[in-house]
Amino acid sequence: MAQNRNLSGQSIFAAIVAFLLLCTAGGALLAATAIPFTAASGTAANAVTATFETLPSKIDFAHPSEQSTLYSADGQKIASFYSENRVIVDSSQISPFIKNAAVAIEDQRFYQHHGLDVKGVVGAVINNASGNAIAGGSTITQQFVKNTLLEEGRIAGNTDQIAAATERSITRKLNEARYAVAVENKMSKDEILTGYLNVAQFGPSQWGVEAASQYFYGKHAKDVTLPQAAMLAGITQSPGKWNPVTNPELAKKRRDTVLAKMHELGMISEAQMREGIDTPIKDMLNITKSVNGCAAAGDNAYFCELVTKQLLDSPILGENRDERLSKLYRGGLQIYTTLDLTRQKAAYDAIVKQTPVDDPSSIEMALSSVEPGTGKIQAMVQNTRYGNPSNEDPDQTKLNLNVGEDLGGGAGYPGGSTFKAYTLVQWIKDGHSENDRVYSARQTFRKASWNIPCAPTYAADYSPGNLDGLGYARGNMSIKDIIRRSVNAGAVAMGNKENLCELDKTVSAMGLKRGELGRENSPSSNLTRKHRGDLVKVGEPLPLDLNPSMLLGSNTVTPLSQATAMATLAAEGKYCRPISFTKITDTDGKVIGTQEPECRQVLEKSVAQKATAVLKGVVAPGYTGSEAVLANNRPAAGKSGTANEDWAAWFIGYTPQLATAVWQGHMEGFISMFNTTINGVFNREVYGGLYPARAFKIYTDAALKDQPIQQFGTPPTTVSAPNTAENSALSNAPAKPAPKPSATPSPTPSTSAPAKNDAPKKEAPKKEAPKKEAPKKEAPKTHDPGTYSRRTNGNG
Repeated sequence: MAQNRNLSGQSIFAAIVAFLLLCTAGGALLAATAIPFTAASGTAANAVTATFETLPSKIDFAHPSEQSTLYSADGQKIASFYSENRVIVDSSQISPFIKNAAVAIEDQRFYQHHGLDVKGVVGAVINNASGNAIAGGSTITQQFVKNTLLEEGRIAGNTDQIAAATERSITRKLNEARYAVAVENKMSKDEILTGYLNVAQFGPSQWGVEAASQYFYGKHAKDVTLPQAAMLAGITQSPGKWNPVTNPELAKKRRDTVLAKMHELGMISEAQMREGIDTPIKDMLNITKSVNGCAAAGDNAYFCELVTKQLLDSPILGENRDERLSKLYRGGLQIYTTLDLTRQKAAYDAIVKQTPVDDPSSIEMALSSVEPGTGKIQAMVQNTRYGNPSNEDPDQTKLNLNVGEDLGGGAGYPGGSTFKAYTLVQWIKDGHSENDRVYSARQTFRKASWNIPCAPTYAADYSPGNLDGLGYARGNMSIKDIIRRSVNAGAVAMGNKENLCELDKTVSAMGLKRGELGRENSPSSNLTRKHRGDLVKVGEPLPLDLNPSMLLGSNTVTPLSQATAMATLAAEGKYCRPISFTKITDTDGKVIGTQEPECRQVLEKSVAQKATAVLKGVVAPGYTGSEAVLANNRPAAGKSGTANEDWAAWFIGYTPQLATAVWQGHMEGFISMFNTTINGVFNREVYGGLYPARAFKIYTDAALKDQPIQQFGTPPTTVSAPNTAENSALSNAPAKPAPKPSATPSPTPSTSAPAKNDAPKKEAPKKEAPKKEAPKKEAPKTHDPGTYSRRTNGNG
């Protein structure tokens, strides 16, 4: 509590006279000074006293800027954000050495005066007038006031307030003096000293003794030694001049001055002083730089960027972006995210084991993982180094490959045969059976046969290719076989029986979305607007293009949205919006915002269960997801996918506890992965059932290692008679031999990559040759090589 330290009128008068003397050149009074300052003048004393009779009533200064901290789900620090690197601590977290050192060198009568030190100011006037070193005469209380008013101006972005707090004028000195008296009447000495030690600058870019202690010594302010405390206290007068990193000799001289002053005042013994003086500066230092923002997050940097993007879009932090930025970088927030660091490490290890960082192939991988039933993002990684490209490291990138442009990422990547999983869902949702059979050999689907009422101009003749020599793609096939063997013509035949507008609604409700945003006058936006009218919204993800090739994954989608859609199936039809943080608290620990799971049932439970039962068959020996089979007979469902011309490879899969999407390709665009050496192994082609499926397995096994094995829900029994009229109609077998398939382009240009056999062949963009050559080994054949025929999107 504040003590009764009120100044008398004469004391105030004497102090102000001293201040005015100090503020004038050589100690001479300015002729223009309005008050006739004569020590014997009662009129002058009364005038000055009147000025101080009404002291500032509002001295609950704004909380100083403080760094905000991002934490993992279990409370481990991920990154910090700050405009000024400051960590506010209470009195008990500051070493007594620091407090005594600050008082000794800055304000030795701190505990005796009442905010204005008459003796100190007069002494400074005499000292300055005699030509000795310049002395300021301001008390710690006045310095606390000055720094706090300056900080309020910075927080408010008020340049006038900043100028007023730093101008060299009598007016400013008088204002500080008034505030100092008011502060002393309200706050205790320890509160004032603690406030000063938190707000003042104690390093080249460190504010407050806690941030400075961590920077110079790698320890907390409560743990510093005597010589370390003395050096900190000495720095604040001139942080650049007394910086021990750049000016160690000057810093030692200043530190030793502080130690000598502490000894003079009886704060330390002579032995302590001598020991401190004998301590080399270099022996005290352990420079620990604090990196601002997501660059400090390491492998978690891209997830960190996602959280930052969502925070700056959230009204939790303010009404507009400027308010939110200020809150994030100055508000001292504690932000608790959904990131599971154990799963995050497992995810990173899984992808770099398949495609290392800086692999000579220049191929990237990305993985997103979501918790079904909550939407909490558990892991988000990619095999790139975070940062802006530079001459030293041109391969650095800040582009998040897991998300779309709305979340700071790119336009997405063609999903390939992963889309067959969604066609399956719609098939079951429409009341068909997974046991139904459709004609799956090569055929042409005529323009008039398509059902696209919301965008009829998308309809066109379409002739998807199949792989020859595999027998099973030559006639009627069951839906289960079509999906687990990833047969193109069969999947397109399924979609040909569906309303593609309803399919679009289903996949959107499940969480799948394109990465590209709608823009005014962009070709892709105008194309979609032409076909779909007001569905295109500037600044929002474009809707899917509903051309026939969508059934083989021509739309560019993102790993996070794929993982979210798979989580919908894992949660038996319950979609949950993906969330990256759960709680935000302020500097006092008060919760200022939360993100609870936002979920809704978008599929009947039986539909999701039936789809899962079919997709379980994909993750089985002998089928396209065989490389994704999990350890200990843990059940998993999923779908592989490979885009046209080998532009992208995917595996999307899930267990009841975890849903994950893995993408592989070139972040620069549509570049083929044919004849590529990855991690020292030569591949004639790259497909989703290879590297992405392996990464899914490695990650999921590790992520669920200590979790119980859960089974998927059992779907209702479905019996389908193979010779019913419905199945006869569904088979769609042509009365005459199917015409020889030919590549048929989409009816209109599209920025989405077409699925394999969807468009005339074209050269993939050339990529610069890698700087080094990796040893070549032929990839082991885990499948019949014909399953993944070149330029054919069959079998994922």
